[in-house]
Amino acid sequence: MHMSAISADEVARLASLARIDLSEAEQERLAGELDVIINAVATVQKVASDDVPATSHPMPLTNVTRPDEVTPGLTVEQALSGAPETEQDRFRVPRILDEE
Repeated sequence: MHMSAISADEVARLASLARIDLSEAEQERLAGELDVIINAVATVQKVASDDVPATSHPMPLTNVTRPDEVTPGLTVEQALSGAPETEQDRFRVPRILDEE
């Protein structure tokens, strides 16, 4: 097992700066977890080179859209056909506010 690049004392200092209260066990655990993250980043940095372009996603993203074309909509009668109550070509709903 290798020595952690991040010490529990460093985690405690960072936690203090961030106003996070951590127990000693949490500091030890986080030191190990942060070390794994740092090693993973270092590994990626070794692989990345000038001939590898930077990307935000592993695969290109394409928006899937349809053409914005006008199409016929519902008639008033079709739209209101399932309404329990209608009034003046509108849905009729119970009043919920006592406004005049």
